[in-house]
Amino acid sequence: MKDHKNLAFDSLLIHGGDIEDTYGSAVVPIYQTSTFAFKDVNHGARLFAGEEDGFIYTRIGNPTISALENCVAGLENGFGGIATSSGMGAVNSVYLAFLHSGDHIVSTDAVYGPARVVIENYYSKLGIEYSYVDTSNIQNIIDAIRPNTKMLYIETPANPTIALTDLKKCADIAKKNNLVFVVDNTFCSPYLQKPLDFGADIVLHSVTKFINGHADIVGGIIVAKTQEHYKTVRGAMVTMGFNMDPHQAYLVLRGLKTLSIRMDRAQENAIKVADFLENHPKIEWIKYPGLKSFAQYELAKEQMDGPGAMISFGVKGGLEAGKILMNNVKLALLAVSLGGVETLIQHPASMTHSKMAKEAKLKAGITDELVRYSVGIEDVNDIINDLKQALEKI
Repeated sequence: MKDHKNLAFDSLLIHGGDIEDTYGSAVVPIYQTSTFAFKDVNHGARLFAGEEDGFIYTRIGNPTISALENCVAGLENGFGGIATSSGMGAVNSVYLAFLHSGDHIVSTDAVYGPARVVIENYYSKLGIEYSYVDTSNIQNIIDAIRPNTKMLYIETPANPTIALTDLKKCADIAKKNNLVFVVDNTFCSPYLQKPLDFGADIVLHSVTKFINGHADIVGGIIVAKTQEHYKTVRGAMVTMGFNMDPHQAYLVLRGLKTLSIRMDRAQENAIKVADFLENHPKIEWIKYPGLKSFAQYELAKEQMDGPGAMISFGVKGGLEAGKILMNNVKLALLAVSLGGVETLIQHPASMTHSKMAKEAKLKAGITDELVRYSVGIEDVNDIINDLKQALEKI
């Protein structure tokens, strides 16, 4: 692997995953192999003992996957990356690495739905306890901590409420209470936010979203701040078989190269779309970190390098009015996921967060009228005109 530690962010996007390929390939090749031949028995033994760098079996490691892991780790200013087969593969790798029976986790109430549901429905059977609170209010976190709390897991901005959590204050709380501090950075990508720089121990992403950006793969990645945490999480991932496939990694590396360009365009569009929605008579409320009316506007400027491309809003008339809007858009796709080049619209309460109990959804602010909107890189006038004509149907 080439050393590019001194390169700027945009250069790291292009060259952070470069490897010394035998044939001088301009891009990282797809090493589509399940296993790797050893030079001799002693060589194999040294690799298994960790005495020599190299590859054994793709579940354990692969050159294409390693290129992606090293690139994203560099972008997040972390020690090492661990690529997984899905975003939930990343989430579960972290949970399994650090949580034991009898342990307690404190997490964001409006966190990505499956990341919460898997704790409530499955890890709870293994004796894991949990508290889901509004982490945008730091006192809620402090009040939720117990003697057996081992992890603070937050998502900021939260999915789908766009609520922000103060990373620096969380890091101080985690350090004081000896907690593993984990941040889901999917909504921002490392281009707009670097949680490890604010004191987080672990950062993770669904690379399905902004990092890949083309809605053609499912994957996840974890970046650990320290070698100790890296080894712990990697061991869990390898043992559980959550590894990414080499072809997945190749596609993510290809998408990653244009992250900053895509994010700049999507964010530029989102600011204009948010302004349009805020001033539309049929919009009840809107949450977007780039609006001065956003309650946490100043915090967004402190810990994010831009407001991003995710918007949540409510339509006057509630769920039925929202359905009319979503059923009448023509440019935006009515689909889950986010962060692609295409604009997406969806209804979290009945879709991505449908498995949460109704009371829990309401407490987390995931109301029936909430519409989540992922702004793409199409012409912004087309995006706005699409919303305008759909809102006129209400």
